[in-house]
Amino acid sequence: MTIRTFSILFLCLLLAGCASSGTWGWYVIDPTTKQGYNNIRFLLNGFGATILLSIIAAVLSMCIGLIVALPGMSHNRWLRMPSRIYIEFIRAIPLLPMLFWVFYGLPVVLKSMGINANIDAFWGAIITLAISDSAFTAEIYRSGIQSINKGQTEAAKTIGLNYSQTMRYVILPQAIKRILPPLANQFIYIVKMSAFASVIGMQELTRRANELVVTEYRPLEIYTLLILEYLVLVLIISFGVRWLERKMGADESK
Repeated sequence: MTIRTFSILFLCLLLAGCASSGTWGWYVIDPTTKQGYNNIRFLLNGFGATILLSIIAAVLSMCIGLIVALPGMSHNRWLRMPSRIYIEFIRAIPLLPMLFWVFYGLPVVLKSMGINANIDAFWGAIITLAISDSAFTAEIYRSGIQSINKGQTEAAKTIGLNYSQTMRYVILPQAIKRILPPLANQFIYIVKMSAFASVIGMQELTRRANELVVTEYRPLEIYTLLILEYLVLVLIISFGVRWLERKMGADESK
């Protein structure tokens, strides 16, 4: 099904709902009424928390992923092993149980170590998303770095660059251009998975939609708007990534 066909079907659904007020309740998100305007405003206020949560989690995930990926490509078995164990272990844990463990269990673990730390819903979600996504990001880094011709590394050695300098000035700049699309996909994944933060009380998009459903008793209409919110957000991210890819490609060709 093409986007055009989906748009036509969705428009027909809306028109059918407007023509049958006994079955549908689009008035709860009608911006021309005070009730609908307030409901839409309440839902849209969750955008800020969702975006901030996703950006911080994505940045942390990329940093952790790089730290995990580099030892995983070492010729030293004892450096590779912790990296592989981390990646396989984290990838095997579903996001929701990890979120509950971080939010409810991690403070208990820290307290047993003599550290009194309360983790609120915002940081609990960030820690969970960053850790969960870092294993996938590490594999993206590894595949991108290993795709660079080995001659690049050998050439860097001949001019006196050490390992860290080679990675920083030669390998990573080239690898980043290749791994940008999969990294963008992981960012979109984080944006969508941020909805799980609603189960621990964070006031993001999904939590606000759930609260509105409880008061308005119109789940179809409210969750339809929620889906459209995520759709718009993901489309904006996709457009930005494509623009960045074109810009980096143009710079590379000069």
